[in-house]
Amino acid sequence: MNAYADGRDDFDFYHGRWNVRNRRLARRFEGSTEWQEFEATGVCAAILGGIGNVDSFHATLPNGNPVVGMSLRIFNPVTREWSIYWADNHSCRLFPPVVGSFADGVGTFRGEDISDGTPVQVVFRWYDITPESATWEQAFSADGGHTWETNWQMFMTRQP
Repeated sequence: MNAYADGRDDFDFYHGRWNVRNRRLARRFEGSTEWQEFEATGVCAAILGGIGNVDSFHATLPNGNPVVGMSLRIFNPVTREWSIYWADNHSCRLFPPVVGSFADGVGTFRGEDISDGTPVQVVFRWYDITPESATWEQAFSADGGHTWETNWQMFMTRQP
């Protein structure tokens, strides 16, 4: 049971070390059904007295390029929502946040960004959360939310 009813500890499950199996769509917005698969590792730790967390992501992409990324999550107790920011060594920028919360064991976080020059709506979803595993996925919409394309999935298992 969470110590706070406002949602500030909803990401506590993610603290620790993880193995990550990734499935990433090879091409976005082209009707591609080809998925690239690769392994990664991650570490997540609480920050700011527990009101946030930061994680690291280390992988080698299928083309052999290493990728190092991080997420920064900050909880706002007034709105009861999390803001999630992403940065990596390929984009060399802090992406705009997705904002949202958990309900019935599923975290849904929405935002806006640009993908290859196209404005997109973004949604992150966290689900199938247990003490030893979790699933995350990302989807984009280029048509104002009428249709969505899931383009990345991560299947996390806790390291011993």
